[in-house]
Amino acid sequence: MRSKRPTIRQCKNLAKQHVDDPDEPAAPDGASGFAEWAQIALILLHAELDKDFRETEAWFNDSRAIREELNIDKSPDHTTLCRWEQQFDMRELRSLLRRSAEQAGWSGTAAIDASGFQRDQTSYHYRNRAGFSFHKLKTTILVDTDSLAIKDVHFTTKRKWDGHVGLQVYRRNAEDLQEFLADANYSWSDLREECRAGATRPLIKHKEHNALKKAHNARMDEELYHQRTLSETVFSLLKDDGEKLRSRSWHGQFRELTRKCIVHNLSQAAS
Repeated sequence: MRSKRPTIRQCKNLAKQHVDDPDEPAAPDGASGFAEWAQIALILLHAELDKDFRETEAWFNDSRAIREELNIDKSPDHTTLCRWEQQFDMRELRSLLRRSAEQAGWSGTAAIDASGFQRDQTSYHYRNRAGFSFHKLKTTILVDTDSLAIKDVHFTTKRKWDGHVGLQVYRRNAEDLQEFLADANYSWSDLREECRAGATRPLIKHKEHNALKKAHNARMDEELYHQRTLSETVFSLLKDDGEKLRSRSWHGQFRELTRKCIVHNLSQAAS
């Protein structure tokens, strides 16, 4: 098994950049309390391990690398880990995601794509009550084609059209994009026009309904557009340990996958 020490160090450094007091000891109150940066680092490492909370607690206690890097004597209880994961909301996780993408490297050329993650643990009754129209969690990622870093992520349990999702993701990241790559599922004139208005070059395949659309596709820079497939490579990395989600609620699943994306970025930065 490859060493996890570089990823542990990256998780610690990212967490310290995010908090107001990065110099606080990891366990200022002894075994009964942990600094905020230590909490963030540990929940990110839980996402990296892809184990349940009891197994994670045992692994942390057995891992000399984690205890040395974070300067802790023992792991928090598994119930404490669960509580920490619930208290860090999507706003904070999105901020961590952007920071982690910057650590991995951001060139400004990005591809967007979507895939599904299994939601089998969510009960049939809960899915009906919440109005889910997908049995998979539709996940859209914005990936840098150079570093494979994930800058943004969008989740939905509804049948939302890719063009609308693409526009929403683009607007959140317009200032950091020079080229925006997408397949024909994102073909929408409003999206292209907004990219051009924001000084971003859209390389979005047209749906070939007529000769004019075919001519537009023929003039596209194929070598650059082909880099769009790197988003599929990133999904393969995210699903390396399987595509089933452990969280049962939709908001827990959103957070779980966002943490996975953050750890992916840190792994790219450490490699």
